[in-house]
Amino acid sequence: MTEKLTTRALNRATLHRQFLLDRVDRSACDVVEHLVGMQAQEPFSPYYGLWSRIGSFQADELGSLLLDRRVVRASLHRATIHLVTAADHARFEPLMRPFLHRRFASSPFGFVTDGLDVDEFTAAVTALLEEKPRTRREISDLLGSRWPDRDATALGYAGSFLVPSVQVPPRAVWGRSGAAAWTTAAHWLGPVGPAATIEEFVRRYLAAFGPASVKDVQTWAGMSRLKPVVEAMDLRVFTDERGRTLYDLPDAPRPDPDTPAPARFLPEFDNVLLGHDDRTRVISDEDYRRGIIIGGKPTLLVDGFVHGTWKIARDGLDVEVFRPLTRAQQADVRAEGARLLAFAGVVGDVRF
Repeated sequence: MTEKLTTRALNRATLHRQFLLDRVDRSACDVVEHLVGMQAQEPFSPYYGLWSRIGSFQADELGSLLLDRRVVRASLHRATIHLVTAADHARFEPLMRPFLHRRFASSPFGFVTDGLDVDEFTAAVTALLEEKPRTRREISDLLGSRWPDRDATALGYAGSFLVPSVQVPPRAVWGRSGAAAWTTAAHWLGPVGPAATIEEFVRRYLAAFGPASVKDVQTWAGMSRLKPVVEAMDLRVFTDERGRTLYDLPDAPRPDPDTPAPARFLPEFDNVLLGHDDRTRVISDEDYRRGIIIGGKPTLLVDGFVHGTWKIARDGLDVEVFRPLTRAQQADVRAEGARLLAFAGVVGDVRF
């Protein structure tokens, strides 16, 4: 008989693999790799995501990784900006490229390549980006002058989707600012190794997000038709409380559902909130309908589940909770909030 996993069991398993039950003593590069990338359309959200997961994390560590080209920001999972290691970009970007092309073709800008010589176009984009990093506005203006009969804005989006490219520092370097400028991945990262297999991609996902359904994997990656791949792999099979089939690595850890889960402050669009089709393992249907995930609000976890939102002000940390906290939970949130303020370099109080 297939073992059934409760929502709380899934919560604890996922938090453990996301390093949100206990902070780990690992490098930022190792954690980014373990997580198979971090959602990063908000430039500084990965800093808070890593701070929540690593015991001794300092912001300069991630800034140095970006400057040294060991991690990069690029459009990958779900066609959104992700922070990934340089090695993982080489492994996984080729797997996602067909999806990125389809996503562009179905976008409001997809019309711009109708009747266009795509090889000529991608060669032109590559030359522009490798001459120097350029913003999307600059790309649009330059491509628009070459193809004046086509929509310049759409051409700019086409360039960043059809040519493997990355954003360059100082964008997203802690304590600095910079426009989102792009160059080609090949120019920035140099020669790369072979692409991963789809099976390796699934295994990496399960190691960081499992147990999970096929639809969970597809939603996280932005891919489709993965069911035959997953079903053919040597995986353990479970069901959840709703009767869905879940898959997991045979030896993956699944902590006791009663394992304590400390308060955690997560950034906008954190991985743990977007890594599944069924998000009830971390947020209730009621709280999901508040729009806080889609709206990109930083979230507070209490007892492992989304319990509120937060915002750093000039003079402290403002926390909004959806339901009353016990005295012990409030103390836990205050202590974690004080640590968050120290990391952010803000002097002030935690305010409910």
